[in-house]
Amino acid sequence: MDTVWILGDQLHREVGALRAHAPGEVRVLLVESRAKLASKRWHRQRAHLVLASLRRFVLELRAEGFEVDHRVAESLSVGVAEHRAEFSPGRVLAMSPMSFDGERMLERNGVTVLPNEQFLCSADSFAAWADGRRTMRMEDFYRWQRTRIGVLMDAGEPAGGRWNFDADNREPPPTDGRRWPESVRDPLDALDARVMIDVERWCPDLFGAPPDGTWATTRAGALARLHHFIDEVLPLFGPHEDAMLRSEWKLAHSALSPALNLGLLHPGEIIAAAELAYREGRVPIASAEGFIRQVMGWREYVWGLYTLWMPEYRASNALEADLPLPPAFLGGTTELACVSHTIAGLEARGWVHHIERLMVLGNLALTAGVRPDAMVDWMWASFVDGAEWVMLPNVLGMALYADGGRMATKPYASGGAYINRMSDHCGDCRFDPKKRTGTDACPFTTLYWDFLARNESALRGNNRMGNQLGSMRKLKDLDAVRERAVEVRDRLSRGTL
Repeated sequence: MDTVWILGDQLHREVGALRAHAPGEVRVLLVESRAKLASKRWHRQRAHLVLASLRRFVLELRAEGFEVDHRVAESLSVGVAEHRAEFSPGRVLAMSPMSFDGERMLERNGVTVLPNEQFLCSADSFAAWADGRRTMRMEDFYRWQRTRIGVLMDAGEPAGGRWNFDADNREPPPTDGRRWPESVRDPLDALDARVMIDVERWCPDLFGAPPDGTWATTRAGALARLHHFIDEVLPLFGPHEDAMLRSEWKLAHSALSPALNLGLLHPGEIIAAAELAYREGRVPIASAEGFIRQVMGWREYVWGLYTLWMPEYRASNALEADLPLPPAFLGGTTELACVSHTIAGLEARGWVHHIERLMVLGNLALTAGVRPDAMVDWMWASFVDGAEWVMLPNVLGMALYADGGRMATKPYASGGAYINRMSDHCGDCRFDPKKRTGTDACPFTTLYWDFLARNESALRGNNRMGNQLGSMRKLKDLDAVRERAVEVRDRLSRGTL
């Protein structure tokens, strides 16, 4: 009998080798790796989510009638070796993993690898699309995806007459005191308690709050959250998707990425549900299109770049950033209100939305010059939806410009003015977003101008940076700004900012 090996982020009955087999035709293997659990400073909810989801998938497969070998081993390689020794399978089949190192691991262990089916665009299809292109803009990829799959298309033209409604989705935080839909939660049970005992024992350096039922650990739970999002949240999604509020942790974001990245949901079903809601008149086009662009555009684009550029991409550091990870990111205190709020949200849930990731955490790391590898490793372990394929392009390419512009057309650097416009953090912060020098100057503002000056030679050839660099050169107090920036970077790295 053959064995189908299911990795921990492939927890879907209808993808890979498992889709083509019924109970009794194959044996199923799932392995918990102690080495993986001990490899990083994981957020508690991240470690719990992975283990609890795997163990519940084991129970579901057994209930369906599959013979499942669920084992804990020192590593994945040890686990499959022990399985072979006990069961002598004809072949071990596995779906291609969402990891470069995982692919190599399967090859070393003589596993028959099947194509990955967890994306709408395969690695080979993305490579074919990218071949010969001078630039690989996400917008071009997104339009190609929409056209070839037929999503939000009417007689060959984009629904609503436009490909992109992003300009309609950049409104600042609402000030009308509105209430946002509550999140779906599942009660914790004995399995969750057992998982947390094991997590606390096997993971040497955990941080963050314990699980509270926010994150789905079954397909049924993930589908409940999808239906709740489509019915109650998606109609509100578009206009304020870039806003940040102290009183609301996710506004109208779906927070479905953890379930997607573990395989509990498939992008195809999410996109179909969002398009149907638009077609039935339940969701405005700007909200439906904006959300679909995140899933079938951005998410698949990130996956494609990861598969295309690995493994060399890992070493990207085009701006030669060398600052260590700020202690404020690791639970230290900071007087920066936006950073303090974002890190508190991360500690509480292992998740903050994309603008907090990019324009608070990423922006600070970019302008201060934090080491890209340290930032990637921290975000991978800290977020419940973290994975190398997610974090490498998003951090190296989008947030830190560490790849020198291979992915993003310009650095996403900004001063305090952006955060002041798109959030309600600055009113109570001791720093003034309008000031770039002085002890009360916003560090984001100071570091923004210093970043431009510090990296002028590297950015000079970027035609999208001409205006910013020109403004920087006209500053009469640039020397004072740069002197203040030295102090800010030093205090940031020592955890005294």
